[in-house]
Amino acid sequence: MMSWLSEWWRGGTAAVEPASARDAARLAQLHGASFAHGWGEGEFESMMSERNTLVHRLRLGRKTIGFAVSRIGADEAEILSIAVDRAHRGRGLSHTLLMSHLGHLAGRGVRTIFLEVEENNQPARRLYARCGFMVVGRRERYYKQPNGEQLNALLMRRDLS
Repeated sequence: MMSWLSEWWRGGTAAVEPASARDAARLAQLHGASFAHGWGEGEFESMMSERNTLVHRLRLGRKTIGFAVSRIGADEAEILSIAVDRAHRGRGLSHTLLMSHLGHLAGRGVRTIFLEVEENNQPARRLYARCGFMVVGRRERYYKQPNGEQLNALLMRRDLS
């Protein structure tokens, strides 16, 4: 609690805003720290140049501490990735990030959102459930871990309309 208060006291308020190519290195760093198979800076630059991809960064003060990436097709979107810096987890910031991102998707005419989440990832599953996502399917052995273990993915969906 104190670290959050000290951030706030120093003027560090959370903001969700569109990411740009100059954020690519930091987003790649956050992704690599959060997932077994991290995306590189070039992958983020490429995604941000695509018109059907929406990338938001979560900023606390001047520091980017998270991001959300979605790809849009017609009136549907898929959340490709969302992450918050480990040091800032557990404070509701991912909820703020995701709900803001969903609002921007709705503003682009998206009516249905899908995502895949590792079945064992309880914090992410709780976040998605709190944000209105429901489990609609399962993919056996979808995620391959660095140690060779294969984990199931849950397919989740949320309607915006």
